[in-house]
Amino acid sequence: MEQQLRQRGVTDARVLDAMRTVPRERFVPADLVVRAYEDGPLPIGCGQTISQPYIVAHMTEVLDVSPTHKVLEIGTGSGYQAAVLGELVREVYSVEIVPELARRAEATLRGLGRTNIHIRIADGYAGWLDQAPFDRIIVTAAPEAVPQPLVEQLAPGGRLVIPIGSQGETQWMTIVDKTDEGVAQSRTIPVSFVPFTRAQSR
Repeated sequence: MEQQLRQRGVTDARVLDAMRTVPRERFVPADLVVRAYEDGPLPIGCGQTISQPYIVAHMTEVLDVSPTHKVLEIGTGSGYQAAVLGELVREVYSVEIVPELARRAEATLRGLGRTNIHIRIADGYAGWLDQAPFDRIIVTAAPEAVPQPLVEQLAPGGRLVIPIGSQGETQWMTIVDKTDEGVAQSRTIPVSFVPFTRAQSR
């Protein structure tokens, strides 16, 4: 907490408490449990990774959630980010395109007694229309541009946090705010995420 999070600017007490509460070792492969809290991403199979603790904390903090929020996550992966969000908000709806990862994450979350996290196997580019609008949306893979369907599924006053950029180039964590005046974008930090996977590319 001190070296990886506080010293790097994560100060939201609720986020830090959620990171303490969620057992990260439950979301990594058995042979990597001893490395669960290292400050780096770890492979989880199917060509995907679990983000390093700092990135999870940073994204959660800039998402700026409240206990009443309904959140959409694109890219369930291991389920770890969803579990952290589940400590902080009313409901989490998470979309994963890789069936094996979705089923594994659902089993892990069920084993931890998380009842406010809902997982769907689908192409995340389309969001989760029948549950929209969402107060917040978080994306854990990098497209080259912000998917318009996700912007449309944001509630007025909502916020989307998403890494943007091509593989091999600098990606930027991007904040998209939906205001009465329109949509505003800003950047926070350079990042490196796996590519955003679409159904037709599989």
